[in-house]
Amino acid sequence: MKTLVVLLGPTAVGKTELSLSLAKLLSSPIISADSRQIYKTIRIGTAAPTEEQLREVKHYFVHQLELDEYYSAAQFESEVLQLLDNHFKTHDVALMSGGSMMYIDAVCKGIDDIPTISDDVRNLMHERLRNEGLDVLKAELRMIDPDYYAIVDLKNQKRIVHALEIYYQSGKPFSSFRTHTQKERPFRIVKIGLMRSREVLFQRINQRVDEMMKEGLMEEVRSVYHLKHLNSLNTVGYKELFKVLDGEWALPMAVERIKKNTRVYAKKQMTWFKHDEDIHWLNLDDTSVEEAISSINEIIKMKN
Repeated sequence: MKTLVVLLGPTAVGKTELSLSLAKLLSSPIISADSRQIYKTIRIGTAAPTEEQLREVKHYFVHQLELDEYYSAAQFESEVLQLLDNHFKTHDVALMSGGSMMYIDAVCKGIDDIPTISDDVRNLMHERLRNEGLDVLKAELRMIDPDYYAIVDLKNQKRIVHALEIYYQSGKPFSSFRTHTQKERPFRIVKIGLMRSREVLFQRINQRVDEMMKEGLMEEVRSVYHLKHLNSLNTVGYKELFKVLDGEWALPMAVERIKKNTRVYAKKQMTWFKHDEDIHWLNLDDTSVEEAISSINEIIKMKN
């Protein structure tokens, strides 16, 4: 049976190195499930594969979009399924690797058929966010969709705005589209979760941020500063350094905030993934790449 192997885990756990070795073993390209690496020009801050790594193994959904292009988990689901349909005509196994929870669930479980947002509606809502502020939009969401308002993260402006976009596009509340019905896939899915002890993972995160700064993250952020209003740049690493360029924070403070916010994001990823009972967990502490690959290969064979 055709098999999709999904390598997932929190940021900085070690997915990139392992995915390269695993892709070679499986004779598969790597389908990247990362909602930020899909954009061009922000390689350092998103820890995207290097040019050498991209030459080493074929990657999909890396450096594909301009920063101002809209993209959604629904589009990712559709495009990955089409890619897999073509790939499975000549191969038995495909590899997807990443840490974006919504993207992984979109491919593995499917997402609700939410209407596509027109440019007019999207522009209107983002203009309202700028002019009226988030509190006004939250109050409006509470009136038109109290069910979703009761569960949404009220600090997440992207989700607030998107729920209102759905309403103005369709005339129906966002909650009416959330059926949570898992879709059947014409292939087997084997999920491998990578983990490390909290202490080791946090140490790796801190070290990665320091390496990003040495590699030129500040210069990369400066090069896209004029686009800081875009959603693609509303992410850890860029938000904090934009404050430095705005004169609000000192650089050392911003670097520490990047480390802290990345650790918070990693904890959110693990909380999300731990609800999925289909994941086979592999602890990478004191485990070599070769040992990890051997363990993953055994899991794949076991599931056959």
